[in-house]
Amino acid sequence: MPQRHRRGQVAALVAALLAALLAFAAGPARAAEPVTIPNFWNPRARLERPDPPQATRPIRFLTDDEYPPLHFAGPDGNPTGFSVELARAACEKLGLTCTVQARRFDTLLDALQANQGDVVAAAIPLTASLRSGHQVTRPYFRWPARFVVRGDKGLPAPDPKGFAEHPVGVVSGTAHEAYLRTFFKVTPKTYPDLGTAEAALRRGEVDYLFGDGLALALWIGGTDAAGCCAFAGGDYLENRYFGEGIGFVTRKEDEALARALDDALQRLWDEGKYAELYLRFFPVSPF
Repeated sequence: MPQRHRRGQVAALVAALLAALLAFAAGPARAAEPVTIPNFWNPRARLERPDPPQATRPIRFLTDDEYPPLHFAGPDGNPTGFSVELARAACEKLGLTCTVQARRFDTLLDALQANQGDVVAAAIPLTASLRSGHQVTRPYFRWPARFVVRGDKGLPAPDPKGFAEHPVGVVSGTAHEAYLRTFFKVTPKTYPDLGTAEAALRRGEVDYLFGDGLALALWIGGTDAAGCCAFAGGDYLENRYFGEGIGFVTRKEDEALARALDDALQRLWDEGKYAELYLRFFPVSPF
């Protein structure tokens, strides 16, 4: 489950994202390393195509504007981000008229239940509790855990045997620390927050850093990292530690809308629109 950004951090994160996007768009000067696009859809599990819901008014999407690159306020002040633009693309695919309104994150589900919106498109983790009171689509994004290393040390892929010689850092009290201790049998060097841990990696206090892949991707592509570091090894997606991801959320009675959105997401993946949006908002992929 991701940590929510503090209000004072959002402008810096948006600036980092825009800087990474500009660097990615710079053409031949950028690195040729491909961006990994995740696939959360099973090609053998195609849904029977549902009829789009009969809407007499626009479908109202609710989001938050403080969690880039999934949802944030764009340069014009309007909501944008991967979740928001995916919602708009799903509406277009279904032939529906939709609106997007930004609200404070902790009010989104209450606003949905109060009929102040029809769908939540925000980073609300999929849980059994959420499903018990709402309809949700299949996940369109998950939070991978990743290792990051300094790019100038030529370190091998993360291996528990090497952590005795190459210390690994992690944020104290997180699922990432618990995962390291359980599966890698390592005693990591802990830090109070991710920014402190990232600075320690850049200074060389640790050789590996394990944490939230999305936050680390923004850091790698931003100015604070100054090109020091890169991902190493693969992604880790253990549900018990890192959650099931996020999907669109509707009211319990709006099953037809949820199923139509599921079908739209599948088609957006099949037709390449999902990949197009992913590349727009994830110039450094967390996967």
